[in-house]
Amino acid sequence: MMTTSLPNEFSIGDEFPAVGYDEWRAVVEESLQGAPFEKKLVTRTYDGLEIQPVYSPRDAVEGDDPLGFPGFAPFIRGSSPLGSAAGGWDVRQEFAHPHMETAHREIHDDLEGGATSLLLRLDAAARAGLDPDQEAAQELVGRDGMTVYSADDLNQLLADVDLLNVPVALDSGAAFLPAAALLIATWQRRGISPSDCRGAFNADPLGTLARRGRLPVAESAALDSMAELAEWTADNCPQVTAVGVDTSPYHDAGATAAQDLAFGIATAVEYLRALTERGVPIDSAAGQFLFQMCVGTHHFLAIAKLRAARQLWSRVIEASGGSPESGGMRLHVRVGHRVLTRRDPYVNMLRNTVALFAAGLGGAEIVTSVPFDALLGLPDAFSRRQARNAALVLMEEAHLNRVIDPAGGSWFLDRFTQQLAEKGWEIFQEIERQGGMLAALKSGWVAGQIDSAFTPRAKDIARRKQGITGVSEFPDVNEQPVEHSPVDLAGIAEASRARTTRARQAVDLSRSSFDAEPVAAAIEAAEAGATIGQIASALRFHQVESASITPLPCRRFAEPFEALRDASDACQVAGGQRPQVFLANMGPLAHYTARAAYAKNFFAAGGFEVLGDAGFADADAAAAAFKNSGAGIAVICSSDKLYPETVPELAAKLKQAGARSVVLVGNSGDHESNWREAGVDRFIFISCDVLATLQEMLREENVLKTPC
Repeated sequence: MMTTSLPNEFSIGDEFPAVGYDEWRAVVEESLQGAPFEKKLVTRTYDGLEIQPVYSPRDAVEGDDPLGFPGFAPFIRGSSPLGSAAGGWDVRQEFAHPHMETAHREIHDDLEGGATSLLLRLDAAARAGLDPDQEAAQELVGRDGMTVYSADDLNQLLADVDLLNVPVALDSGAAFLPAAALLIATWQRRGISPSDCRGAFNADPLGTLARRGRLPVAESAALDSMAELAEWTADNCPQVTAVGVDTSPYHDAGATAAQDLAFGIATAVEYLRALTERGVPIDSAAGQFLFQMCVGTHHFLAIAKLRAARQLWSRVIEASGGSPESGGMRLHVRVGHRVLTRRDPYVNMLRNTVALFAAGLGGAEIVTSVPFDALLGLPDAFSRRQARNAALVLMEEAHLNRVIDPAGGSWFLDRFTQQLAEKGWEIFQEIERQGGMLAALKSGWVAGQIDSAFTPRAKDIARRKQGITGVSEFPDVNEQPVEHSPVDLAGIAEASRARTTRARQAVDLSRSSFDAEPVAAAIEAAEAGATIGQIASALRFHQVESASITPLPCRRFAEPFEALRDASDACQVAGGQRPQVFLANMGPLAHYTARAAYAKNFFAAGGFEVLGDAGFADADAAAAAFKNSGAGIAVICSSDKLYPETVPELAAKLKQAGARSVVLVGNSGDHESNWREAGVDRFIFISCDVLATLQEMLREENVLKTPC
């Protein structure tokens, strides 16, 4: 018997010799048979950046070690040497329930279930610096946040929470200084020394101005308060950050990835100037920043954006004269609301998980996992549990945090990161030429740039080139809504007013102390029992000229299609029936099945009930079935081969059978005039404007009364 000896080492390269890019490109172009390579295989982002079909060593970033090491400038590969490998991500869950007891229970449930820090979102009244019993707060109490107005409220909310080990971050809008005073007073009441306090005050006046369109004080006063809070925090609380740079107002408005980077960096530079001009050293100032960014469901783009953000911030600190070590970015990441949906909300679980995946691989230190039903009302226990478990599974079972800079070494991601950073820096430089971020916001330049960038994306959404699963693609017209228990906002507001009135103390809020040392005075007042409204009043909220602009819109991608579904639901409630279409499928199954499936998906996206599954051998049978269905719209589905002989007769007979509108699935080509003459009213096909067509048809059916 003959035996074959195997080599001690096996190299796949011995069997498959290397192929150079030029050789590969030649084979590909031959297979394209004359079609342009750049058009068929090169994709472009909304920033105009090209993504090649394949990357190789020829695409490596130029320079001697241009990416550096994790934990060292330019921090592309992470802000710390070990990244999150040792302790995992900080899972910072958001709390916004207006009922104090419910919010308290949710906090404990999330901490027991694996959350590691808290993000407390105050209600619209508190974020504006108002107490619940003030006249201006009547419609704001309990809206979009927690009814916390004093240190007593905060202490009650956080009862039995180990504040020595659980960081607390605030989302308090324009009232960042009064809210910070309440949190500091709470720490003091617990006997926690300033050096042991952990959390984030997230003072972000420009972010508030961009989203809400107004501040209760002038811009300069808001920046002064932010700088004073940052200086106090740097001197007293080394484990707390005072300044937040939240790019979600721009992301939610439709900004591209490069714009998102540029607006965030430009905002940070505006704040950095405010701090250094008021005497805060550059390295100390840099340590006060926490960046909060949203990502979508294009995970490679999201990973590159987070890596590019760290590179740009490092560059800013270097150019500002700071030490290389102070250029490390603290990064808090969550899924953007613009990609979440109200319809088929369970798909949001996947969207949120993709965002968490990208956040972890992109180097975020802090992540917030968003409940799938966040857009439908206050999340319940199940959706909150699912949200935090999504982050925990990625860490504890997928071990994503165990790898330091997992994107490093990818020719594609390294190159894409550089391209995105360069584009973001280019936009940032233009913002500087506009006079800085505040000036660019006030002039409307930022809004104009976002509007222009969003236009092509809106077209792609309307044409379903950018599909939305469960909404514009694969919708379920008869899906059951996710039910939430109603919240008694009126009762909560009344209880909040009574509680605040009882607890409010007659505190000395002398103007001189607030003018001399506003942070210390605010903390002293909060400790003595002053409310957020009292402290805000002492800081001259709503008493002097305030800042205002046109707020940036919030553009959820699914919203235009969801408006059609809402109209369909209203039609069913009012009349007992949705708008209907009937599929006139012609010929054998193989000839109509693909286009019938396309038509079902197409019309369901607009809330139409789709009738008819069978195929018909002749026009008379199809017309009779249509008439019996009771629908008013007929949709012809078949193959290009059968259309020329079937469409003229079928369209005419469908009209005779009472069709108000006849739709043909497919591009008409040279037959359009003849087929329209026969009775076809419109054509639907892959590249048509799905949204506009559905809007028009729903208006014809008197389902949609006004343009969406």
